[in-house]
Amino acid sequence: GQLASRRVYTGRVVNLDVDTVRFPDGSTGEMEMLRHPGAAAVLPVLSMPADGDPQVLLIHQYRYAADGPVWEVPAGRLEAGEDPADCARRELLEEAGVTAGRLERLTTIYTTPGFTDETIHLFAAFDLEVGAHQREQDEFIDVVALPLSRVLGMIRDGEIVDGKTLATVLFFAGFRLGM
Repeated sequence: GQLASRRVYTGRVVNLDVDTVRFPDGSTGEMEMLRHPGAAAVLPVLSMPADGDPQVLLIHQYRYAADGPVWEVPAGRLEAGEDPADCARRELLEEAGVTAGRLERLTTIYTTPGFTDETIHLFAAFDLEVGAHQREQDEFIDVVALPLSRVLGMIRDGEIVDGKTLATVLFFAGFRLGM
């Protein structure tokens, strides 16, 4: 458990702490921890044909950390006290320009538990209606409709490498559709 914590950096996206911790064997040490408020990610499902291949929306977004564009599901940080479903709806409109008639919770994941407490709450969105996107100044995004089979192929072929997107799509395909 945590014995002490020292804030080293406070930023717009994350805070960096150095924690003194007691490990399971009783020894103690220091751990760098990126504190993050958590996030929500959502797979927008355009169609759910009974016998076919659902159409989904992905965003192709410039990411500085990846040195270029990355295929992703819409996602974003939770605001203080915000319900994850509300965050998912907000990001769906902001990034993809759609609103959802129905939201279904899939699961919650840790992004990188080796150094951050960030969790992402994963959702699927249905009964979509087109609204007007409200992107932030540093968001450069194309919204693309794709058949889920194509998205799964992009995952297999290494075109989709974003962790939250992999988890959301594969969870949806495997457990919601049984593909």
